[in-house]
Amino acid sequence: MHRTSGLLLHPTSLPSHYGIGDLGPSARRFVDFLAAAGQGLWQMLPLGPTGYRDSPYQCTSAFAANPLLISPDGLLEFGWLQASDLDGRPAFPEDRVDFGAVAPWKTRLLALARAGFAERAGEDDRADYARFCTREAFWLDDYALYHALKTHHELRPWTDWEPALAQRDPDALGDWSARHRDEVELQRFVQYVFHRQWSSLRDYARVRGVRLIGDIPIFVAHDSSEVWTHPEWFELDERGHPTVIAGVPPDYFSATGQRWGNPLYRWPVLAADGYRFWIERLRRSLELVDLVRIDHFRGFAGYWEIPASEETAINGRWVPGPGLAFFQALRAALGENLPLIAEDLGVITEDVEALRDTLELPGMAVLQFGFEDLEDGFGGSSFLPHRHRRRLAVYTGTHDNNTLLGWWAERNEHLRAQVLAYLNGDGQAVNWDFIRVALGSVADLALFPMQDVLNLGGEACMNRPGTAEGNWLWRYREDQLDPAAAERLLRLSRLYGRRPYEPG
Repeated sequence: MHRTSGLLLHPTSLPSHYGIGDLGPSARRFVDFLAAAGQGLWQMLPLGPTGYRDSPYQCTSAFAANPLLISPDGLLEFGWLQASDLDGRPAFPEDRVDFGAVAPWKTRLLALARAGFAERAGEDDRADYARFCTREAFWLDDYALYHALKTHHELRPWTDWEPALAQRDPDALGDWSARHRDEVELQRFVQYVFHRQWSSLRDYARVRGVRLIGDIPIFVAHDSSEVWTHPEWFELDERGHPTVIAGVPPDYFSATGQRWGNPLYRWPVLAADGYRFWIERLRRSLELVDLVRIDHFRGFAGYWEIPASEETAINGRWVPGPGLAFFQALRAALGENLPLIAEDLGVITEDVEALRDTLELPGMAVLQFGFEDLEDGFGGSSFLPHRHRRRLAVYTGTHDNNTLLGWWAERNEHLRAQVLAYLNGDGQAVNWDFIRVALGSVADLALFPMQDVLNLGGEACMNRPGTAEGNWLWRYREDQLDPAAAERLLRLSRLYGRRPYEPG
């Protein structure tokens, strides 16, 4: 694996004039920052359309992309919007996402863009759109109908729709689709626009030596196109509600564990179909990105099953996952060298490590955890650099961690002294001490949340597991994109032999 490094930043956290980061000019400026800093990777969270509490880990589709990431500036460039369409823009905050204001405003813009496309698109664009719809029909047709129905039902979960539509009665669906043809077509168009803008951004990154890392949650949201379309794949009752749900037992993040609420797979049903859903899901992801982090990799060896009636994750049980046979099916369909990173955090047992190592996948090490894990005494954690291996991605922190400076502010003096001794630092720029030792690790990949490079405190935390409010909102301001930070990161990366990819 190429020895390189990069930054973790979800596109929603980019600056823009439109209340949320998008695929427009600021995304390119961020790629330029990565290139100037000698970085080869841009890692993101899942890119799907967000549902419950705006979490990118609770998407309404495993295949579709988030319409809120579409750039209005790009729509102007295509000629499908006019400048006057942007009049009346709300007064969006600069340093956080206001999902409540952004969603209706962008939804209106996308409808205007669809009308503009119908009126002004050239023959090449129309032909390209038709090819996209044909190529992606496996997921696009179901998603477009689902999202049009969900919009019609005021975004209520599919289990609350009219029974005939919720249960996918063919006559009811056919009649509804015929009467709402334009609404369904709008959803196809929105996904096409994302495809056009994303492809352009990915090309821009590639010629600057930057590759993209995506993120696939192992489980899908209950209120999603896939669960509505294929309830037979999931552990549901006759009304479509989960009987058992996903989560994790008590761990680093929560004393009561995490009750995610996702329905669990009926793995034998998926296996009988040759795991086609997962093959197509990963194929789709690799159309968008170069590497994929598999969130909750341990669930393929064994997962925590929680009765849906339980209010916490404490009273769950371990259930075996599909194991090696699942990955053999993926390899047979997509190639032997799957570009995956196994997120192997939390309760990791020997069977999880054996599966990861048999597949020769890099796991993850989080430096913050390395200094918190004192079970074997200070310095005994496998997350610390002196215990690293080459086939590994080392992180200073993830989206589920506090920022380094926020974490540091909450540590006691005794632990601080031990950490500084390990880092050989003086505490004046502890975030850069962490970045330095991560870059110096033998691990092939080193990644840092953008907040740590920008010297930001706990106010810039992306997500606090176990909390319901205030997550997924952080954005940096354009004036925080510090050239001095890029120069410092470039110098350290070169010092430790980390290079971007070859352009192209």
